[in-house]
Amino acid sequence: MAKDKKSCSFCGRSEEEANLLIAGLHGHICNICVSQAYDIVIQEGNFSGASPKNMKLELKSPKEIKAFLDEYVIGQDDAKKVLSVAVYNHYKRILQTVGDDGVEIEKSNILLVGETGTGKTLLAKTIARKLNVPFTIVDATVLTEAGYVGEDVESILSRLLQAADYDVAKAERGIVFIDEIDKVARKGDNPSITRDVSGEGVQQALLKILEGSVVNVPPQGGRKHPDQKYIQVDTKNILFIAGGAFAGIEKDIAKRLNTNAIGFKGETAMKYDEKGLLQFVNATDLRSFGLIPELLGRLPLVTHLNPLDAATLRSILTEPKNAITKQFEKLFALDEVKLEIEDDALNYFVEKTMELGLGARGLRSLTEKVFTELMYHIDELPETYLLTRKKAETMLDKHQLLQIRKAS
Repeated sequence: MAKDKKSCSFCGRSEEEANLLIAGLHGHICNICVSQAYDIVIQEGNFSGASPKNMKLELKSPKEIKAFLDEYVIGQDDAKKVLSVAVYNHYKRILQTVGDDGVEIEKSNILLVGETGTGKTLLAKTIARKLNVPFTIVDATVLTEAGYVGEDVESILSRLLQAADYDVAKAERGIVFIDEIDKVARKGDNPSITRDVSGEGVQQALLKILEGSVVNVPPQGGRKHPDQKYIQVDTKNILFIAGGAFAGIEKDIAKRLNTNAIGFKGETAMKYDEKGLLQFVNATDLRSFGLIPELLGRLPLVTHLNPLDAATLRSILTEPKNAITKQFEKLFALDEVKLEIEDDALNYFVEKTMELGLGARGLRSLTEKVFTELMYHIDELPETYLLTRKKAETMLDKHQLLQIRKAS
């Protein structure tokens, strides 16, 4: 008697037609039907049943996280340590098994305070890459209260969903970086004078998603597609990292500490370099700057990033794994041109960046201008090309430097 041939109970494919047949109690299912069923679940937005605790997460120790950050980010050791421990504790909290002691670890979102170009965004992006979790960057300046021109706060989660390929469970353990959070500071001491829809209004709207709640998220943005189906996203395990330059906050810090920055008169007050005051920043100073107490309560971890000095900028050019010069050397090598850069040319880039006060972002803008010009003439370059200081100076005239300053 011939043995009964197995087939998929859903589509009828035979064992020979399918790559894999999975046996159940009363039938079989092939790998193709499994894949299609998974796609349907994701599209319907009902994948939230899979708990992030049951998903594989490559949790690294704080020292491992910091070591990885050291490979890509130069300096900022204090900020790296704070971030490494905070991220480690956050994901350890997600993976914890709820015990009988009733102790529930609360989420600790992070606020980074530092000048433009000091590495706030790069730190958050690098950590997300190390942990292999979805990551998105949102500019706080485009957010407004619901009902006003701009983007709703819920659009933050729409972008995170996109970064997670609409896998809700994956998005629910992701990282969101909210840039320029200082730009939504309250415009005045009295919140009732005018409707501050892009300032305090945004801060109020952020409270719900920062604390942790189930939010109905439009996958493509709510205002342009009002009839679309919403996806429910639980934000309690999403780590939010906010960053801002907070220009002028040193005055609030100095006032609280009863100090004077160097260059100002004062007999009894202690004196600090104005830029050095940032290390003492706390919630009181941020509240004076214009962040509401409720928002600060949901961003309990505050750390600062130091302004970049010339030595740090010089290291940024050559030391990280993805250093600017290494990237361009590789690009030129793909065209069979060996790019060599004179040390004095690198010093020139650093000097101009310090002069313009643009930080690491400005440093990249300067080098991009020069290397883009060289790349345009790639067919004319010799097999080995040496970039000297004089050549760099010629390619970066005053007009171009003015454009870089405006763009940054």
